[in-house]
Amino acid sequence: MKSLCVYCGSSYGAKPVYAEAARTLAKEMVDRQITLVYGGGNVGLMGTIANEILRLGGEATGVIPQALMDKEVGHKQLTHLHVVKDMHERKAMMAELSDGFVAMPGGIGTLEELFEILTWSQLGFHEKPIGVLNVDGFYDGLIAFLQNQVAQGFVKANQAELMMHEKNASELLYRLQNFVPQPSTKVLDALAAKTLLP
Repeated sequence: MKSLCVYCGSSYGAKPVYAEAARTLAKEMVDRQITLVYGGGNVGLMGTIANEILRLGGEATGVIPQALMDKEVGHKQLTHLHVVKDMHERKAMMAELSDGFVAMPGGIGTLEELFEILTWSQLGFHEKPIGVLNVDGFYDGLIAFLQNQVAQGFVKANQAELMMHEKNASELLYRLQNFVPQPSTKVLDALAAKTLLP
């Protein structure tokens, strides 16, 4: 794994532990010579992880829409900064540049990015590992909800397992680096279900 896309908040959150976790993840990535790919911001946890990566001598690549760059939230000291047309182009480029994905604590945008990349994996559009850094139990509710989707028959257990989760950055990166992709059955399952309809 040479590059990792990190989704995280443009805010710092209510607890100092979130920024501490961002700095810890940055150190683990630099130690493994993994380049950061992220949303290109210089605010909140986004800015925290990018600044720590750079401080430690690592590489950070940002992808940011022009509209956000114009609002002066773009990070101008990155190794590489791509200014793109819109959010769709941003997410597509981040995915293309990355060998794996991690969601840290964040808001609605972080969740949207996480579930889009999970959906793409579920459908077999990519075979890259996806993880959640569950800092201080931040994602406990989401993990439980995903298991409820399995219990209610809307998500298969192997599909839920695509979202790996750990509380420790080192353990999460170990799992991502040792991930072995399994063939997607989502489309085949849908076709099989269609043949069973009256």
